[in-house]
Amino acid sequence: MSSSSFDAPLDNIASPPPPSHKGFFGSFFRAYDRFSQWRTDLDLPQPGNIENLQKEVKATHLNNYMFDGARADLTKSLSMNPLFQVTHSFALGSQTLPSSYNFGAVFANQKVFLQGGVDHDGNVNARMNHGWAPNSVTKAQAQFSSQPGHNMIQLEHDFQGKDYNLNAKAVNPWPADFTGIYIGGYLQSVTKNLALGCETLYQRPSPDLSEFSTSYVAKYTSTDKSWIGTAQVQPAGMVQASYWQKLSEKVEVAADLQVIVAPTRRDALATLGAKYDLRLSTFRAQLDSTGKVSALLEQRFTPAFAFMVSGEIDHFKNAAKVGVGVMIESSTLTPEEMGMVPQP
Repeated sequence: MSSSSFDAPLDNIASPPPPSHKGFFGSFFRAYDRFSQWRTDLDLPQPGNIENLQKEVKATHLNNYMFDGARADLTKSLSMNPLFQVTHSFALGSQTLPSSYNFGAVFANQKVFLQGGVDHDGNVNARMNHGWAPNSVTKAQAQFSSQPGHNMIQLEHDFQGKDYNLNAKAVNPWPADFTGIYIGGYLQSVTKNLALGCETLYQRPSPDLSEFSTSYVAKYTSTDKSWIGTAQVQPAGMVQASYWQKLSEKVEVAADLQVIVAPTRRDALATLGAKYDLRLSTFRAQLDSTGKVSALLEQRFTPAFAFMVSGEIDHFKNAAKVGVGVMIESSTLTPEEMGMVPQP
């Protein structure tokens, strides 16, 4: 054999083929890549989380705004960037709640939101949101009271994908024996208008007692986002459906239906409400199937002063409630510090 056969350039030697995925894992990765590309091509919207499934309905109805008696909220802004303000809240004369005073404070910047309050009985509540990224937020809430059974700690993390939302929550968790309440929710857009999801609840009040249940949700949004319909089916025969529509730039209407079909209970509650946004005021009206008619008017005379009047009539019980309130905001900051254009 001649020595020239050993002098061949190394470039002529065939290189080994590049590694490729083979077997089960290779098929799985290829299928996952095709599925991800298919989802990207669909360009599905972000559906939001299950907790805010009926956000528009709750903003239209009076359930979170109704009050009776007298109420006053005095807010003072100490800083705008970062935001820092304190609030003194007074409530008295209510038919259902005792008179109370609450001192609260809010601090917020680009990533952190802190809110806390303490009332005249020494009950403390706190809330914190920390944004790790625009689509990843960790939340924590706490409530401490001298009354047994009123203490609560809640930990939550919310992740928003491009076309889905994943949420995990723990209420009063105890790592030693894993007691507490654990909730996991997933909402996925399947079309540009329809989103489907589920929420699983796991309760473990004691080490030898636990309960597991799952509810299913659906959300349909019109193409122009002028109306939204939702439905939620919960265990034990409870069904809730809602409908919200924006009739114009100033008028919104919403309807909510709750039906309970259980072996020991059959009940239903229907609620219809409307919201009118006028130039310097907001008016809400609501009617439900129990005979209650409610209304709330919030009139803002200046950017720093608002007056509220609420009323409710229960025709079946022949009862009525009336509430009045004021909201006053003040600041020691100059217009330039608040980001406002000073008046000439």
